Amino acid sequence: MSYRGWKFFEHVNNGKWTGTLCVVAAAFCAASASAQDLSDLPGQLLEKVEAAQQACSDFENGQFALEFGAVQRVDLDGDIYRDWVLNEAGFACSSAVSLYCGTGGCMSHFLVEDRMFSLLNQGWDMANIGPFRVLLADVHGSQCGGINPTPCIVANAWDPEEKVWRSTVAQWE
Repeated sequence: MSYRGWKFFEHVNNGKWTGTLCVVAAAFCAASASAQDLSDLPGQLLEKVEAAQQACSDFENGQFALEFGAVQRVDLDGDIYRDWVLNEAGFACSSAVSLYCGTGGCMSHFLVEDRMFSLLNQGWDMANIGPFRVLLADVHGSQCGGINPTPCIVANAWDPEEKVWRSTVAQWE
């Protein structure tokens, strides 16, 4: 930050504008989160969003918001075209903090071509390993014979012939 920018920041923080700026910032964030355009979202993912909106509304008349990062476009199958991912970690309901996620994580819905697959996870990423695009997901430790904090990662490669995710349990020696 430049000296001039820092001086403005100092003035705002020491002055009467702090509260006003916080209110304006909060209003802007809330408006942008709930007013996202979903017209391009594929039908299968839109159904998930609509079900989440309904669940929120049904729980004490809550207000649903789709937060930043809930919808992502990522090449999942290695064909250089961006596929769709809907992360329920980006779902918010005003009347229920944990309506969409729990100790096992949150559901992510991966749409490749017209096939949707959902996975409960605590975070995911993509990697290139050899010729494959690999979906790496941090899942509940019980999937690795432990409990929630036990580190447990699954790796899945897309099979374009069968149109399914392929994975195995490693045989360690």
